[in-house]
Amino acid sequence: MSTNTPHSAHDPIWTAIRAETWSEQERDAYLRQYLTTTILKSKRLEDALGLILSAKLKSDSLIPELLNSLVNQALVQSSTAGTVLRRDLQALRDRDPESDGFLVPFLFVRGFHALQSHRVSHWLWNQDRQLLARHLQNRISDVFGVDIYPAAQIGSGILMDHATGIVIGEAIIGDDVVIGAGAKILGKIEIGHGTRIEAGSVVVESVPPGSVVTGVPGRVEAVRQTMQ
Repeated sequence: MSTNTPHSAHDPIWTAIRAETWSEQERDAYLRQYLTTTILKSKRLEDALGLILSAKLKSDSLIPELLNSLVNQALVQSSTAGTVLRRDLQALRDRDPESDGFLVPFLFVRGFHALQSHRVSHWLWNQDRQLLARHLQNRISDVFGVDIYPAAQIGSGILMDHATGIVIGEAIIGDDVVIGAGAKILGKIEIGHGTRIEAGSVVVESVPPGSVVTGVPGRVEAVRQTMQ
């Protein structure tokens, strides 16, 4: 087991997801098998994520077993992957008004799934497996409607609000950034920590931490104070 993954007894997010799952599978028999297979039979949050992403991204050339293996390798070999995954989930729970728990975002929110899938393609890119990374990028775009260049460096605590139509080039995105639906972040630019990019904006220049960016091309409308 990777040292970056909390033991289940000390993993409050995974504990909360399992508790929500027990409640839901008792409430709705139609979902019982899916919830049991995906969540209740998994030992860790990372294991469940591998099952979810591999089921969504599978194709003739990307079989579920291969995808599940790639997700697990990416999570195990990164010293920060477990923390980043949980910060992304916490951002959804805290900042998305439609999320009143962790289970629904973890199972169904396409922005979260696209982001976690990108983290796998980024890991492949850094492993000098660029062709497979680009293949996975293409599949992510087809399935989730989100196109992120594999070389893009994305921090933690990221919220892709509704996600559809988001495009991210070879950018550097800081922590705690919110990206609205249809936003485009193009070129080798830097998006500072705590920035909010409004829906439909096209960002082509670097912006400082705490920015609120809107428009085409994107303009910094305000700079909010961010936590250090």
